[in-house]
Amino acid sequence: MEINYINEQTVMLYFNNEISEENYNQVNLVVQHIKDKSHPAIQDIVPSYRAILIYFNEKEISASKLIENLELNRLHNKSNTLELQQQRIITIPVVYGDEFGPDIEEVAHYNNITIEEVIETHVSKPYLIYMMGFMPGFPYLGGLDKRLHTPRRDEPRVKITAGSVGIANNQTGLYPLDSPGGWQIIGRTPVEVFYLNRQPMTLYEAGDYIQFKSISASEYYSIKDRIQNGKFDIADWVVTKNVY
Repeated sequence: MEINYINEQTVMLYFNNEISEENYNQVNLVVQHIKDKSHPAIQDIVPSYRAILIYFNEKEISASKLIENLELNRLHNKSNTLELQQQRIITIPVVYGDEFGPDIEEVAHYNNITIEEVIETHVSKPYLIYMMGFMPGFPYLGGLDKRLHTPRRDEPRVKITAGSVGIANNQTGLYPLDSPGGWQIIGRTPVEVFYLNRQPMTLYEAGDYIQFKSISASEYYSIKDRIQNGKFDIADWVVTKNVY
C-alpha cells in the first residue's frame, strides 16, 4: 500500500496498479478497517479500482497524524481476503448487434472472432461492479475476457442511447442515460437501470454483480412494453448467492 498526501484535506491510499477482484477485495478490507475506526475527523471515504481517497477535517487533525491513528499497519495481522458472503447478481437482458449494437462487428473483427463468439463470451460470467460513475447508474465492470478487449472508438458518438452496453479496452459497462461516449456499443437493454422517481434510483451498487443475458429483438420490445405498462418486475431478475 502506498500513501500519498494530496493536500491538507485529502489522503490517497494506492494498491496494485491493476483491475482485479483480489485488488478490489484488498480495497474493501482497508475501507472496512477505516470505517471500524469511526474516526471523528474523517468526512468521506471514496474507494475505486485500486485506491481509496479519504476526506478529513484538517482543522481537527493533520494528514500524517490521521494515518497514524488509523493504524493501517495492523492490517498485516488480518486476512488479506474477504470472507465468503452473500452478494446480489442482477441479470440484465440485452439484445446484441444490429441497430442495438452497431460496434459488435468491430469488436469481433478486432479480436478475430465471430459475432456469435462475442455474444457467448460476453454473457458467460457475472461481472463485479467495482465502482459507479461517470454518470448516475453507470457501472464500471471488471473481469472482461481478454478475447473481447477492444480500444475505444476513434471518434466518440454525440449520443449513445440509454441502455446501451459497451466495451472500452478491458472494461465493459452500460449507459443508464442518453449520453455522448466513445465505448464500442455491442448491445442494448430495455431495462431502466436508473430511474429518478424510483427508490433506490439505481438497480445495483458497487459490490454487486451483473450477469448479461442475450435476448431477441422481439423479447426486447416485449420487456419494454411490460415496463411501460407496469408489468415488469426487476426483482424477478435478481438472485442472491455466495460468491468470493
